[in-house]
Amino acid sequence: MNAATRAKTYADVGTTPGIIALTPDESKVYVANFGSDNVSVVDTGTFTVSTTITVGTDPTGVAVTPDGASAYVANSGNNTVSVIDTATNAVTATIARWASTRSAWPSPRTGRRCW
Repeated sequence: MNAATRAKTYADVGTTPGIIALTPDESKVYVANFGSDNVSVVDTGTFTVSTTITVGTDPTGVAVTPDGASAYVANSGNNTVSVIDTATNAVTATIARWASTRSAWPSPRTGRRCW
């Protein structure tokens, strides 16, 4: 929403969008799309989807590290966490979990640990 005019702008993201995460420089928003097993990357300057990234099954949460270098996506359908390099918007790792995965939160100071 434009704070000055209160005009709403919508981006055409994937199916059943849920949790979103804003990069520290506020240039991109990462949207976890539960129904389409992907993450939409929205350019905040144009409110358009710049890319769509395939992740694990049923992504339910997304968080960006404090330095903006990575995004972590919690995939509840296959209990994994996808790690996205925000410079390239590519999945660089998939971390297997042993229990239900609903969200991913990098530590606020360093981003080196994910909870």
